[in-house]
Amino acid sequence: MPETDTRATILKAGRKIMAQKGFSAVGLNEILSNAGVPKGSFYHYFSSKDAFGEAVLKSYFDRYHVEMDAACSMPDLTMAERLTHWWRNWSPYSGEDDFQERGLAVKLGPEVADLSEAMRLALKVGTERVIARLADAIVSGEKEGSLTIDDSPQQVAASLYSLWIGASVMARIVRTDDPFEQAMRTTRRTLGLSGS
Repeated sequence: MPETDTRATILKAGRKIMAQKGFSAVGLNEILSNAGVPKGSFYHYFSSKDAFGEAVLKSYFDRYHVEMDAACSMPDLTMAERLTHWWRNWSPYSGEDDFQERGLAVKLGPEVADLSEAMRLALKVGTERVIARLADAIVSGEKEGSLTIDDSPQQVAASLYSLWIGASVMARIVRTDDPFEQAMRTTRRTLGLSGS
């Protein structure tokens, strides 16, 4: 297996397992066994578990940003429709198989923010990039007339992202999609969409 493939395989295994169990509860042996990689290989790619956690979060956000960019450039839809579609996929009941892995930042954020400065910064940079993309999408939606806002695009984007992160946490607690439905109603009102 080429070197870049081995590293990617370890990261993918880490994302999947940590999305289920968190960071502290997962041992390196479990990750490497799941990845089918010998233990000695780990330290060739990562200097520590902390460095691995940072790399997992960076790879998670890289993937997340690609998915978000794809959602915001879907053809033949207004930006309001694209954003609505993107948010609909936050729910575990959206039909997406990798919901748990897509919620990695929600799962790890509270745990690692005080545990590791490197992982906290990876979360900070990753979420800032999500909010910037969302703000750009809101600007595009305003220009095309598919949505309207009463605050700056950056402020609205940050508020909506926080709303959806909170909905994700609540959905894990109540185990229904009610928090996502409530978040969607608030989002539609915030963006001036009809049928709010």
